[in-house]
Amino acid sequence: MTQSTIQNMKPFIQEAWKKSAFAQPTTVQAETVPLALEGRDIIAESPTGTGKTLAYLLPVLEKIDPDKQAVQAVILASSQELVMQILGEIQKWGEGSGIKAASFIGGANVKRQLEKLKKHPHIALGTPGRVLELIKQKKLKMHEVKTVVLDEGDQLLVPEHTQTVQNIVKSTLKERQVLLFSATLPPVVEQLAKELTAEAEVIRVEKDETIQAAGVDHIYFVAEARDKIKMLEKISRLENIKALVFVKDIGNLTVMAEKLDFKNISSSTLHSDLSKFDRQKAIKNFRTGKTNMLIATDVAARGLDIKGVTHVVHFDFPKDINQYVHRSGRTGRFGASGTVISLVTEREERELKKLAKELGLTAEKKVMRGGQIV
Repeated sequence: MTQSTIQNMKPFIQEAWKKSAFAQPTTVQAETVPLALEGRDIIAESPTGTGKTLAYLLPVLEKIDPDKQAVQAVILASSQELVMQILGEIQKWGEGSGIKAASFIGGANVKRQLEKLKKHPHIALGTPGRVLELIKQKKLKMHEVKTVVLDEGDQLLVPEHTQTVQNIVKSTLKERQVLLFSATLPPVVEQLAKELTAEAEVIRVEKDETIQAAGVDHIYFVAEARDKIKMLEKISRLENIKALVFVKDIGNLTVMAEKLDFKNISSSTLHSDLSKFDRQKAIKNFRTGKTNMLIATDVAARGLDIKGVTHVVHFDFPKDINQYVHRSGRTGRFGASGTVISLVTEREERELKKLAKELGLTAEKKVMRGGQIV
């Protein structure tokens, strides 16, 4: 995809591209958009923060016929947050096109979702369970659906969702197009993806040359497990910080938030047990800077794009190299600078060094002195 690809697209897309002031398409966009426009099936792996959403959204928007009152594309994502974020992008990029989109997520009011369907959206996006439920009830009609997108495909093709996703894909037109995008593509996911697609083009973007993450520093502090919270307190008091903190389990997360609150440090929390309203509020408070720390579990923070995250903190050590990459990719997005901090015990320090070596990074050991990192 080059600027000329954009120039051959519908006027509303050209307008939105001008407004966005992107100098050039990212690598994953350049490689996948022309193929998607040709109608090819795609399985694409590209790191976090490389513009994957737009890579499938532009072809999807280009192909929709706004005069046809039918769902023509279905986009599946693993979390409510990601669904809402994609909806925001569709509204931004589809402005003035007459294309309508509606979201369908588990836990939301079913009646209201049925109302949305009566308005004949062109794009339906949602979490797999709820989408399949609506298909089975014959409320969401799939006979005109030409494209199915699986966003963060590795999260959708996990054992508990695979069958659901397969059923959704099979409910569409025979000559459908399937587009799967993911930051990581383990062999088992790739295999499942191949079964869902027809002669798919597999595209792997190792790192995006158009988005240098050169501005990201990887550092760590050594602390006993029970002292990590004290370190976090100190981190939260750094100047102009906007930190995303990753925690393994929900129980621990709640306790941490209470301890910080007791020290007059206000943080937002994000996990799957919160209501939709509380999740949105937490993200909003963090986005607007009302709180400068968002403590989250991995599932909840998956695919979240929050501008200006200055620090990512691995409070609990990541379970594998992929998780480290995913979490760390939330800072230093699109060429901004950022810092990744790991809070490690002595045992975890050895793990971190091994991990850094595999990734070709240097993680520097630091200490806090007088409220400064030295």
